Amino acid sequence: MRPDQSEYLAHFTKGKEAYDSLVSILNTRVIWAGQLPWTKRKAVCFTECPWSSLLAHAEQYSPYGVGFKKPRVFAAGGGPAYYVRADHFDKQQWEPDLYTFVTPFWPAYRPPHLKDEQYLGGKTIDYAHEREWRIPHEFKFEYAHVEFVILDSYEDMARFPKELKDVIGREKFILMDMYRKIEDLWPTHLVGGNG
Repeated sequence: MRPDQSEYLAHFTKGKEAYDSLVSILNTRVIWAGQLPWTKRKAVCFTECPWSSLLAHAEQYSPYGVGFKKPRVFAAGGGPAYYVRADHFDKQQWEPDLYTFVTPFWPAYRPPHLKDEQYLGGKTIDYAHEREWRIPHEFKFEYAHVEFVILDSYEDMARFPKELKDVIGREKFILMDMYRKIEDLWPTHLVGGNG
């Protein structure tokens, strides 16, 4: 492994009910596939983003997540997403199984002559920083497969269902409050900050 890589993948919940969604996932031991924005295909999404990018990633989704080892996700039919240039994206006849893994890539640094509305309505699309993995259907797991659970605060840990803490193991819980405090005290991982 390298410092910017991990053998772990995390699925983050999102929206106003992110905490409740995480509890539901852990109670049912299923992550249901959601609809992808560009292809309208169903998938469960994970990130391999390194811990140095975790705070920014959590701001985009939520500070609630669950992690698994890559071999577990791969065995369930998962794999890395493909980021394909927008000027190539629509030219392809994607196989249905492959289409789930494809996302258009149209970064802000593209040349001026490519910034017209010909592709993606002129939008900038760049999710490469997420280092995304996907499973093209629901993901079922056992508690022994859970490598870590991310919660936002000590208050979340206190109110988290005791039976889940018992079966998963309290040592597997990571609190974003603690990570924020570490970054305040030793801001070695801040990306793009003024620290």
